[in-house]
Order: sequence, then C-alpha cells, then structure tokens
Amino acid sequence: MNKNEKFVITVNRELGSGGRTVGRKLAERLQVKYYDKALIQGLTKEFGLTVEEIERIKGQKKSWWTEFNNYYMRRNATALPMEAETVLTTASMIGTEQRILQDLAAQESCVVAGRSGFLVFREWPNHVNVFIQAPMESRIQRVMTKQGLSREEAIAAIEKVDKGRETYIKKYVEMNPELRSSLPNISRYDTRNYDLVINMDGLTEDDAVEVIMSYIDRTSK
Repeated sequence: MNKNEKFVITVNRELGSGGRTVGRKLAERLQVKYYDKALIQGLTKEFGLTVEEIERIKGQKKSWWTEFNNYYMRRNATALPMEAETVLTTASMIGTEQRILQDLAAQESCVVAGRSGFLVFREWPNHVNVFIQAPMESRIQRVMTKQGLSREEAIAAIEKVDKGRETYIKKYVEMNPELRSSLPNISRYDTRNYDLVINMDGLTEDDAVEVIMSYIDRTSK
C-alpha cells in the first residue's frame, strides 16, 4: 500500500476483540476518516438512502457528501464505545452500504471497520485488509465489561453477532454475480481474505496499531 496516495484500510474484527477501537486509533494515527457499519446504517436510516436515492441525489448535483460529514460529526460526539449491532441483510441495504462506502473511499483516504470491507474493497487499487481476532475468554470478558452483560449474556451476544456477520457475507456474495462463481464458499474467518491477521492475545489496541503501521511502512511503495 502507498500511504502517500489515496488509500483504504479495512478492519474486520470479532466482537469483543477490540477491533473497533484499533480501527479508530489507526485512523487517528493516519489522520484520516474512520467509518464503521453502525455509522453507515445510521446514515441510511436518517436520510432514507437507497442505491437509487444516492444516484438521484448525485444526479441533481446535491452534496450528500457534505450532509454525511455533518451527520458524522454529530454522531461521533455522542457515540458509545461499543454499540449493539443490528444485522441487516436485505439486498437493498447491502447494496446501499456498498455504494456509500465506495463513494466515501473515492473521496479521500479512510479506515473502514465492518464485516464486508474486505469484499467491498477487494479490487480497490490501494488497500490493506486487516482482521482482528482474540481468544474467546478475552472476548467474553470485554463484552461483559463494555456492555454490562452477564457471562451468559455476553456469550449469547458473541454467538449471535458471529452468526450474523457470516450471514451478511453470504448475502453479499449472493447479490454479486461476479463473486458467486469465484467465491462460492467464502467465510470472513478465511485468513486468505486479509493482508494482515492480528491475534490480540497479550496485545493492547495501541500495540495492534503499531503492528499495522509497521506493516504499512514495510510494504509502502
């Protein structure tokens, strides 16, 4: 990746791994925008966006990009450290999220945290795909602490989100004909989808950022 040119870094992660924080800290370190799926879903709900609506607005030369940045600033001022995830798997929503992310990345360099980032940007000219994982016990303890859940509730939440993210990937592939033939059995846990996989066992979020920065520096053209 060439960090002197427009780039995208995707950070896919397991719930409770600290990957969301890693992505945010990485964006701050690189001084670029940070986008996550909760943000994109909030945007589509607030503005009622669909793929067709995005194209209509762009056709009228209205700046939904400016509106988005206003929304981004408002939401980040009140964002929680970890939010409950809504798994939206309709073709319309997936298509809208894909279009928004690609349009945003076309504007400027960014870090994208989300379950489909490695697919959305797999053909992007200047990108790095990162996967953040952690031992199950560490994930359980983090979710318990961050969300105020019991151990049983934390385990149930992790299982639900893990399943939902895999379902989302399968839906994404189903709605993209070019992927169905080449990636029929894709899984977000397949390490071949990523340039860098980090196990957070024994690492802090800042440690993980340093690992990613070292990788970028070593591979920068």
